[in-house]
Amino acid sequence: MLRDITFGQYIETKSPIHKADPRVKMVLLILVVVLIFLAQSMYGLLLSLAFVSMVVLVTKIPLKTYLKNLKAVLPIILLTSIINMFYGDNDSGVLLEVWKLTITYGGLYRAVFMALRIVLLIIVSSSLTYTTTPNDLTDGIEHLLSPLKFIGLKSAVHTLALMMTIALRFIPTLVEEAEKIMNAQKARGADLESGSIIERIKALIPILIPLLISSVRRAYELAEAMECRCYNGGEGKTRMKQLKLTSVDFKIMAVTLIYGVAVVLINIIL
Repeated sequence: MLRDITFGQYIETKSPIHKADPRVKMVLLILVVVLIFLAQSMYGLLLSLAFVSMVVLVTKIPLKTYLKNLKAVLPIILLTSIINMFYGDNDSGVLLEVWKLTITYGGLYRAVFMALRIVLLIIVSSSLTYTTTPNDLTDGIEHLLSPLKFIGLKSAVHTLALMMTIALRFIPTLVEEAEKIMNAQKARGADLESGSIIERIKALIPILIPLLISSVRRAYELAEAMECRCYNGGEGKTRMKQLKLTSVDFKIMAVTLIYGVAVVLINIIL
């Protein structure tokens, strides 16, 4: 399952979204996430589904790559759906009644609604890292946080942007490292997939400790590599690639704004 986690990876394809300015992609991602939460009816959420499906098609990245990330959060999606299933309106009609638990049609609708919302959030969030290189992410975050320089946080802006980018970049690396440790423990006879929940949690301790040690070692190696290259922060830094808006960015913004207006109108009318 860990191998299926692709969040944080960059996948090269020749798509318009890959060519878009990282600042535009990050701002529009925040807007789309807000709009998905603002969708109060199934019509608005279906419109969000259509928009996210269009994003997936435009990126030219296989749908199965996006769906791989869902395996890791599938228990959360199922738990959320089950909990919401019991909070429906009794006036909508009883679908199933077992002991003191009652599942209504309204509860089933709410469960599907919440599950679909979580799936859309994960897919649209993955599209940012799939279509943006770590360097572009760093530059984009630094540009967006540049107003903080006027309140005495000039050095912190570049540091924060670098920390966020490194964290995203090392997600696939840590997943791969955890997979290797789990395979090594299984080869030694460790049982990680059976037993009670408490036993499974205890079985994770021999995995978490080596993973923590490996993470600290990688952090030290990265720090030494940056020091050997005379890294001194963002002071006096120049960029080979200057960020500037193009026609692709304005087209993406126009489509996203049309989608946002449509979601707001659906909330008002319906």
